[in-house]
Amino acid sequence: MCWNLHLILLLALALFIQISSQLGTSRSKVEVLPGFEGPLPFELETGYVGLGERDDDMQVFYYFIKSENNPEKDPLMLWLTGGPGCSSLSGLLFQIGPFALDTEAYDGSRQNLILRPQSWTKVCNIIFVDLPFGTGFSYAKNLTAHRSDWKLVHHIHQFLRKWLIDHPEFISNEFYMGADSYSGIPTPAVVQEISNGNEIGLQPRINIQGYLLGNPVTTRKEKNYQIPFAHGMGLISDELYASLQRNCKGEYIDVDSRNELCLRDLNYFDECLSEINLSNILIGCAKDDYLPKKHEAQWRRSLNQKFDAALSSYTREHNLCRSIYSDFFSAQWANDESVRKSLHIREGTIGKWERCYKTDFEFQISSSFDIHVNLSAKGYRSLIYSGDHDVLVPFMSTQAWIRALNYSIVEDWRPWFVKGQVAGYTRTYSNQMTFATVKGSGHTVSRYTPEEGFGMFTRWIANLPL
Repeated sequence: MCWNLHLILLLALALFIQISSQLGTSRSKVEVLPGFEGPLPFELETGYVGLGERDDDMQVFYYFIKSENNPEKDPLMLWLTGGPGCSSLSGLLFQIGPFALDTEAYDGSRQNLILRPQSWTKVCNIIFVDLPFGTGFSYAKNLTAHRSDWKLVHHIHQFLRKWLIDHPEFISNEFYMGADSYSGIPTPAVVQEISNGNEIGLQPRINIQGYLLGNPVTTRKEKNYQIPFAHGMGLISDELYASLQRNCKGEYIDVDSRNELCLRDLNYFDECLSEINLSNILIGCAKDDYLPKKHEAQWRRSLNQKFDAALSSYTREHNLCRSIYSDFFSAQWANDESVRKSLHIREGTIGKWERCYKTDFEFQISSSFDIHVNLSAKGYRSLIYSGDHDVLVPFMSTQAWIRALNYSIVEDWRPWFVKGQVAGYTRTYSNQMTFATVKGSGHTVSRYTPEEGFGMFTRWIANLPL
């Protein structure tokens, strides 16, 4: 999208914020939650920010958790879960928030909450937001069903400036965008739009310092690296790998339907990985009775399916190993009336809560690579990290686009440690970008290896080496 059009949109946004800064904004303190005994030992706020011309047009729901260290001085981060179209409650409950669902003790009744000692809110103020619309508790009365990458970018930017108007005490805090998985596509665009808005004088000014992305989709070519990754991990034979290379010539996404040998090899590849947890090859797949039957939901890549469609299919269905597991437990919790009351959800605004919406999404940003180029030139800090046992977005694909930025290495490949043990490997570049792998982790890091994810984040956000 050209700069002139972006400038027009940003100027329109500035006018809209000035006119409607107080429309549809509300916030409430949450002191107790069903399933947790006693008052919460951290500060949780929930609320709505209106993005429409009228109060009830578009209402974005958010969870805001203050830093448990020094909220007045600690950084502020807005977190986006992948998807596209998944509530950031996923990030709060299953990845980086201060409490989690006690899934191990679940007996079919009300779910208990447990504290997460590795919560990133120990050192950072974090906003978890339900965007795009149709996700989580956000709702709209005068909105078309159309959702897209660029709409998500504009809504996040608009939401953040309006949220800061209502929370002026955080305007001076260092601000970071954080995201994982598919949100590796829109999140750099959000950072770029924030930066451009600052440059033309949008108020309030956002003190943007950088961004961090975990297991991020970036070029939409990640699937081309799944096959060499699977070979390196011993999931396919040398012979099949050689045949795939010979017959597909490195292109495993847009395969010519007439290339029967390549299609045959890809079928063999799919068979080899059909019972593998693609999020983390070290972890088994869920087989519990409350989950759908395997043949009803297992993810398969159609050989002539475009990457966007395959990604969307994966995020909705996955191969029973994690996504449905999360869908089930989070929906059980969020659809409990006592939970909704405690969270101050407006009655009658939505019916059944769903973690991810099921409608179509327009994939407008084909790659975020060029945006990383722009952000690097502007000097923003960035942390890009990968679980080294993630098949979905292999660390090899992430390394490839980082190398293509063509910045010099400041500190070469070395191990980094947690509690005296190698937690992964890292490398830093002259564009202030840090790349890190997390040993034994998957898609996503904080879900599978919370201790290592916490150690990595706390060092980086404090501007310390890993």
